[in-house]
Amino acid sequence: MKHYMCFDIGGTSVKYGVAEENGNLLCKGEIPNKIINTGVDGLVEDLAATTEQYRKEYSLYGIAVSTAGVVEPGQGLILYAPKYFPGYPGTVLAERLEKRCGLPCTVENDVNAAALGEYWLGAGRGAKSLFCITVGTGIGGCAILDGRVIHGAACFGGEAGLQHITPESTWEEMASARALIRNVAASKGLQETELDGRKIFAMAKTGDTDAVAAIAKQMDDLATGIVNICYILNPERIIIGGGIAAQEEYLYPLLDSALRKKLFPLVYDRLALCFATLKNDAGLIGALKNFLLRNNLNNGKM
Repeated sequence: MKHYMCFDIGGTSVKYGVAEENGNLLCKGEIPNKIINTGVDGLVEDLAATTEQYRKEYSLYGIAVSTAGVVEPGQGLILYAPKYFPGYPGTVLAERLEKRCGLPCTVENDVNAAALGEYWLGAGRGAKSLFCITVGTGIGGCAILDGRVIHGAACFGGEAGLQHITPESTWEEMASARALIRNVAASKGLQETELDGRKIFAMAKTGDTDAVAAIAKQMDDLATGIVNICYILNPERIIIGGGIAAQEEYLYPLLDSALRKKLFPLVYDRLALCFATLKNDAGLIGALKNFLLRNNLNNGKM
């Protein structure tokens, strides 16, 4: 079976793994992302060095990359990146890795890759249409219809966290983990740095009324954004990922109840609400799926 080098580039670290073409990860690990100190050249060199290390053990047929930032996936071109990725916009990352390593390479946005991973081997398996939402510091999203990521004209498709829920506030300003922390801190008279999501859920599970109320509000606000998505795309499944996916048992009843109240019954009855199952491997597996699809392997079409 062929082997592929997979990377998932985040703000502070780069996850990596060697995968078989069926998505099975044979090994995985992570290295620091030092781009803020070493620039794009340093990042490319770190990815290449890791690839060469595993090339000694495996016969690699390609490099599959998932990365933060807005990506034009046909070229593997970084169109936009957060400020902690200096020099990243304008980088044709796929071309640079291909030249450095002599292997074909594809690059996809990290949320899109995670959605592809869930679609292929996770909570989206068997669905014809889905919308994957990652809830963390912000809110990211990806729509997949008939196995195809909807990138949009500017490759900004799926960026649902930027939708305005009120004239003043975007969805991610209202329903992200950052919003949850802000609301609990305000209720408790604490600094936001004194709290994190894990602490808040632990508080809620012991009956803390401020934490319970803030989580309920977060789920109601999350449901409002999901309703907008459902009325535009009418997906078969909504998949919730990111850090809050670990709290499925607590959150599912709250979110499902809010959706039941807000959605037209016909839409609600034909919608499956799921939580992501691939956890930290979703980006690696989805990066591989993107590589296989773009190279017409694994019976895939784009």
